[in-house]
Amino acid sequence: MTSITGQHSGNRRTAVIAGLIALAMLGLGFASVPLYRLFCQVTGYGGTTQRVTQDQAVAQKIETQGRQLSIRFDSNVSSGLPWDFYPEKRRLNVGVGGKSMAIFIAKNRSDKPVKGRAVFNVTPEQAGRFFSKIECFCFTEQTLQPGQQVRMPVLFYVDKEFLDDPDNKDVQEITLSYTFYPVEKPGNES
Repeated sequence: MTSITGQHSGNRRTAVIAGLIALAMLGLGFASVPLYRLFCQVTGYGGTTQRVTQDQAVAQKIETQGRQLSIRFDSNVSSGLPWDFYPEKRRLNVGVGGKSMAIFIAKNRSDKPVKGRAVFNVTPEQAGRFFSKIECFCFTEQTLQPGQQVRMPVLFYVDKEFLDDPDNKDVQEITLSYTFYPVEKPGNES
């Protein structure tokens, strides 16, 4: 009889361990997206840019270091978002370390208010950790009223440490790409 009791105790222990493993896997599944986003922001992996405040930008004494880069702007809109979205200028020449501003235009083509959120990327990937945005429409959701057109600024700089990284010695052009996605389907606003 003790072997049956011991077997039940062993089965119960195995079930508890399996349940804890399943809960841990579920927790890791939910935590993986924010952890991956944090990893990309810290390392610049996958072309993720850095975000800085005005105070941080002032503290870094941003000044042009002489080398010029061509910054190309790419804009895309998800098929579920009835917007036009494009850069005012497709390309800017900027000095490494100097602040620059680009303007993007967005227009809601629908007859309803629509919310969108921009996702961004920088290529080549190794330049992402040196590309810092001070101000950007991509930091928040954007709501456009029916037919509304807006100008959206991006204030940025390429950190002067870009020049010290041997992986960047041949980089002459950086592409900043945005894709706007709908936050809610049109007509579902409360």
